[in-house]
Amino acid sequence: MFQTLLSRTRQWWARLPAALPCSCTLCGSDSPAALCDACRARFFGQRRHRCTRCAMPLEDKASKECGDCLKHAPAFDATIVASDYAPPADQLVLALKFGNRLELAGLFAGMLHDALMNTPSLELPQRLIATPLGPQRLMERGFNQALEIAKPLSRRVGLALDTKLVLRQRETQAQALLHPDARRKNIRGAFGIRPEAIDRLRGLHVGIVDDVITTGETLNELATTLKRFGAARVTNLVFARTVQK
Repeated sequence: MFQTLLSRTRQWWARLPAALPCSCTLCGSDSPAALCDACRARFFGQRRHRCTRCAMPLEDKASKECGDCLKHAPAFDATIVASDYAPPADQLVLALKFGNRLELAGLFAGMLHDALMNTPSLELPQRLIATPLGPQRLMERGFNQALEIAKPLSRRVGLALDTKLVLRQRETQAQALLHPDARRKNIRGAFGIRPEAIDRLRGLHVGIVDDVITTGETLNELATTLKRFGAARVTNLVFARTVQK
């Protein structure tokens, strides 16, 4: 008990200095926010035409979905992202995830909010959830980065955040460490719906908040679970999209 409390205290203390940003995370210049206006305009000012379902960039401006989604439609219906998972966005994600830079979660939420506002045709979800972590991963990291992004995002868009809807039923290996072919098997059956939440899930349009989408297997499995229990529509709200080649 004491060791657990001590560990959590150390994690909190390690995050405390990062809670008061006074310089830009990327260029180091004085900035009241985690990202200065110059770096935001330089690295995140350009919008890309993307597949409406998985957010993969598309060269054909007339296309709405990529070839993979047309051939094998995932369980989710739409995906909104703020950036590609490429330098320097990838470094920001790693700083949040492994560097305890929790103020970056608010930055990601703000950029996702802007991406949503720039997609007027998108049907907004009725409720938000965060991709859940397993208990072991949560204890190791000390926080769920998806949930930390979802909290300020829910306030910005005025949508309720439901933290009692889904759960991680079992621990899985980190998807990033696996070959793409093994990711689907690794994540299969990992999520469940809390029994007391089934009634409020039926007919609901759910928004899943996460930090990165790569192959989409985790989000697809979560969307599959939500729809199995009655969700009508699932939209992913993810900070960064890995561009596969």
